[in-house]
Amino acid sequence: MRLLSILILLAGAWLVPPVAAQSSIDVYEFDSPAQEAVFRELTRELRCPKCQNQDISDSNAELAKDLRDKTYEMLREGNSKQEVIDFMVARYGNFILYKPPLMASTVILWAGPVLVILLGLVVILVRTRRTRRNDGDELSTEEKKRLADLLNKDKES
Repeated sequence: MRLLSILILLAGAWLVPPVAAQSSIDVYEFDSPAQEAVFRELTRELRCPKCQNQDISDSNAELAKDLRDKTYEMLREGNSKQEVIDFMVARYGNFILYKPPLMASTVILWAGPVLVILLGLVVILVRTRRTRRNDGDELSTEEKKRLADLLNKDKES
């Protein structure tokens, strides 16, 4: 009986995950629901610089946690949404925004897909016109003579 209770205790200890493996949940307390709504919007609009394809609300990276904490701290100090965004852009650049503003440095992000599609259409049009022209080419005089000779040989046989 004593051996059974020791085995159960060991099995239970083996099944419990280590403390480092347990994830922590960030709990933020806000002065008003409006402040919490601004926090939620900001954490969805700001991209995690480490993860690159996740917003800071979804990322588990330490940097994302630091950015969430800094956003919370700035909102608690009374900074507006735009002030928080300006701070993050000044620190991490426009890459931190999921929707970067239209500027000379980001114009390729906005115009790139349209330019690629237009370039593809131009290539398709040029290739189809080229093949149409080649299909309608007339035979040279030498080719006509050779064709006539072949047809005459066929008639004679």
